[in-house]
Amino acid sequence: QASPTSSTKFGHYYDVSKTMSPELFQSIKWHSFYLAEELSLQPKMKTCNMNSAYTRLLQSIQRIIYQEGFDGSDPQKKQKNILRIGIQSLGSMLWGDDICSSDTPEEIHSLTKFLYVLRGLLRKSLSACIITVPAHLIQNKAIMERVTNLSDMVVGLESFIGSERETNPLYKDYHGLVHVHQIPRLNSLICDVSDTKDLAFRLKRKLFTIE
Repeated sequence: QASPTSSTKFGHYYDVSKTMSPELFQSIKWHSFYLAEELSLQPKMKTCNMNSAYTRLLQSIQRIIYQEGFDGSDPQKKQKNILRIGIQSLGSMLWGDDICSSDTPEEIHSLTKFLYVLRGLLRKSLSACIITVPAHLIQNKAIMERVTNLSDMVVGLESFIGSERETNPLYKDYHGLVHVHQIPRLNSLICDVSDTKDLAFRLKRKLFTIE
């Protein structure tokens, strides 16, 4: 049997210099969560040793899932897209969490409880979530291990700026390293660990390249 002659390009390519057009942005249905506004609407609340910011964020996500028809347990009346959730700097003081500022935080389990409940919401809905965590500020290794265990995929970026690797000729063409800590494994209770350990990234004018 003859091998196929057509060739396909591997990977995905996005021009990072381009911005989304205002027309496209207006046509997209999106929701935002601004903690300062949420705290002003209702008095401070605390549930199951979880700080109020995480509680309100979970309530907001749950409300969107049910009201917008992303609940996986309900029959879908029409074809739905996937709800994409993005959360920035989880575990930082921006969320009222003191994990980064103290070795003995008052609410040490707030972050992991939030991730545990969020994981349940994602599993029973048509949704996916990407979260950034200031891992370089969290000194408690046990918390980072729990965050990793509660995630399907964990990737870390290590910048060369301010480190001795910045002047190392071996890394002169790159701006940092990519650490793949964990990747999902289908039909298994454990996650896979990537065999590829030598990934680096560089930022060009139009591309963020991982090699």
